[in-house]
Amino acid sequence: MSNIPAELRYTTSHEWVRNEGDGTYTVGITEHAQELLGDMVYVEAPEVGAKFGAGDEIAVAESVKAASDVYAPISGEVVAINEDLEDSPELVNTDPYGDGWMFRIKADDASEVEALLDAEGYEQSIDED
Repeated sequence: MSNIPAELRYTTSHEWVRNEGDGTYTVGITEHAQELLGDMVYVEAPEVGAKFGAGDEIAVAESVKAASDVYAPISGEVVAINEDLEDSPELVNTDPYGDGWMFRIKADDASEVEALLDAEGYEQSIDED
């Protein structure tokens, strides 16, 4: 059973979103997703300042098994990336909800976050897979 923190929101494509309280949201992939992918070897981060719509391909997580697209969970502008992943992509495996975060996005419409899954809804979605 994967760890699914209750305070985060989730997508069915396995991204998590944490509200930073200042209009920005930190995004990463879930523990379940990193377990499916295996050991990370590279993370292609988006460019700071780039704008994305909800559901757009925004990053790539490459593991020993496969490369997987990471999708923007909400619309907005990328305001920061986790530069530590450049040298240590394995942080996604060892701490997916902490040091393994991928990028921060400034929301165009914060109500999009409320439309994402809560922890219970995400758990149900992965149980159905």
